[in-house]
Amino acid sequence: MKVKVLVAVHKNYEMPQDDLYLPVFVGKDLHPDVNQTFQGDNTGDNMSKKNATYNELTAIYWGWKNLDLDAMGLVHYRRYLSTNHRKDLDAVLSEAQVESLLEDYDIILPSKRRYYIETNESHYRHAHHNEPFDIMREVVKEKYPEYMPSFEKVMKRTWAHMFNMFIMKKQPLDEYCTWMYDILAEVEKRTDISDYSTYEKRVYGFLSELLLDVWLDKNPQYATKEVKYVFMEHTNWIKKGGKFVLRKITGHA
Repeated sequence: MKVKVLVAVHKNYEMPQDDLYLPVFVGKDLHPDVNQTFQGDNTGDNMSKKNATYNELTAIYWGWKNLDLDAMGLVHYRRYLSTNHRKDLDAVLSEAQVESLLEDYDIILPSKRRYYIETNESHYRHAHHNEPFDIMREVVKEKYPEYMPSFEKVMKRTWAHMFNMFIMKKQPLDEYCTWMYDILAEVEKRTDISDYSTYEKRVYGFLSELLLDVWLDKNPQYATKEVKYVFMEHTNWIKKGGKFVLRKITGHA
């Protein structure tokens, strides 16, 4: 199989040596001089200029439109799919492991992220501006009404497959990307984010993390397999937990 896993990166960073991985510098049109080694997301059919609002989705779009592959995936420069929790680039999924999994499955996903005391919708509303979420619901209802039962089901869950990380065979990848980018483009048309902070302007990337499970729920014909994921750097859980509690108290408009 011809398989590539794109590694979304926005600065110089150590990359896996396995040929499976293709580092893609996201937002290359916005930062043309930062790195001259990694593949940019600004060649061919691309949306590199929108990286500040679409996050790693500019890498997925570039790969989807420009690479001829049997399967494609995305991970992050600090977060990888793995069979264990070792913070070691030699322990990330190998090409042989991915090809073996794809013999039996159509889509490889990171293990679920569980919120326990919050639903996906309440977690998003506490963390981000609410209007784009409401517009996304309207767009799905208008353009893809057959997805609404799955949409409402997923928003009530207390777990999700996050980070826009996956490896998909060509057919589901094409179907998912066509659907997802169409929804986000319409949400973008209807949303004014001019007064959002730099962080909150990454809104379309944030929204897309919720759309993946909606699409998966509506398309059970594709067999999925979860694997572990590992964050390569130290996590300050006290700081992370404090931010979580603060969002619960203050919320977001």
